[in-house]
Amino acid sequence: MRGRVDRDRGLGLRLTLACLAAALVMIPFSLLLVVAKMPLNWLDAQVAGELHAYALAHPDVTRVLIVWTDVFGPWPWRIAVVLFAAWLFWRGARRLAVWAVTTVTVGGVLGLVLKIIVARARPHLPNPVALAPGDSFPSGHAVNATVGAGVVVLLVLPLLSRWGRRVAWAVGCFLALSVGYTRIALGVHWVSDVVAGIILGAAVVAATTAAFETWRREHGRRPSSPLAEGVEPESERVIHHRD
Repeated sequence: MRGRVDRDRGLGLRLTLACLAAALVMIPFSLLLVVAKMPLNWLDAQVAGELHAYALAHPDVTRVLIVWTDVFGPWPWRIAVVLFAAWLFWRGARRLAVWAVTTVTVGGVLGLVLKIIVARARPHLPNPVALAPGDSFPSGHAVNATVGAGVVVLLVLPLLSRWGRRVAWAVGCFLALSVGYTRIALGVHWVSDVVAGIILGAAVVAATTAAFETWRREHGRRPSSPLAEGVEPESERVIHHRD
C-alpha cells in the first residue's frame, strides 16, 4: 500500500511539473504572438471579413455551424472526459483516469488565464451572426476541443486495432480543427486566436503525456509510443480484467 501511494504521488508531481512547464512556455509565447502580431493583422481581418460575408449570405450554413460549435464546445468535452475517466477509475485504470482529468482541467484553466493576461478584444463585425462573452485570445473552444479530442483518442488507442487508431486520430483532428473553424466563421474569434488555442491544447496534452510516459518507465514498464499505443497500453488488460 505504501509503495502504491508513493507511486501515485510521484505521478502527481510529474503531472504538476509538466503543467507548469506548459504554462511557462505558453504564456510568453502567447504574449509575443499578440504583441508582435502585425504580420497577422491582414490575415485576421481578411479572413474575418470574407467568412462573415459568407455567413450573412448563407444563414442555413450558419445555423449548422452554431449547432456544431455548441455540441463540441468546452463543456461537452469536459463532461465526456470526466465520464470516461470515472469509468476507467471504476475498471481499475485509476492513474489513467487521473491523467485524463488533470489534462482537461489544466487545459481549460490555462486557456482562461491566458485570456485574462492578454485581454484581447473579439472581432467587431456589422450584423454579427453570433456573440460570445469574454476576451478573445486564445479561443477557449479551440483549446478545449484540442485537449478533449486528444485525451479521448489517447484513452481509446489501446482498445483499437492499428486501422482503428488511424481513424481515431483522423476523427480527433477533424473535430478540433472544425470547432476552430466555426469560431472564425461565426465571427467570434480571429484566426490567430484559434491557431493559438490549438497550439496550447496540443502543448498541454503533449506535456502531460510525456510526464506520464516518464513515470511509466521509471517504474519498470516497457517504453511505449503514446501516439500509437495510447498513454497507458496496459490499460487494455486492466479494463478487460486480463492477467
